[in-house]
Amino acid sequence: MAPSPTIAMAPPAQSKSHRRPPYPAEGKEEEVLKKRNEELERELKRSLEREEKMKQELQRTSARLRVAEEAEERLCFQLGELEAEAVEQARAYRDRVFSLMDQLSAAQKLLQASSISLPSSQ
Repeated sequence: MAPSPTIAMAPPAQSKSHRRPPYPAEGKEEEVLKKRNEELERELKRSLEREEKMKQELQRTSARLRVAEEAEERLCFQLGELEAEAVEQARAYRDRVFSLMDQLSAAQKLLQASSISLPSSQ
């Protein structure tokens, strides 16, 4: 009789509870990954702290900007009032000058009418 063909079979799978210990290289790799993970977590924490500080700085800067803008508005309002007052004073001064010129002209006409001559300023 001829020999019958044989089929190779894998050994039965072991459950996780009967798992063999990791190879030494696997333990080192796992330790390196744990350290790297811890380092990344510390870096993330520092980054989040920096972000929080920057948010607070942004809020303070925003508050200062609002104060500066309000001050600018008040100054612009005051400047507008001063400009209006200056225009009003200039008009009053001009009116006063014209009034004095009219009075002087009238006085000169009276003097000329009464034949009193004034010395010339020329």
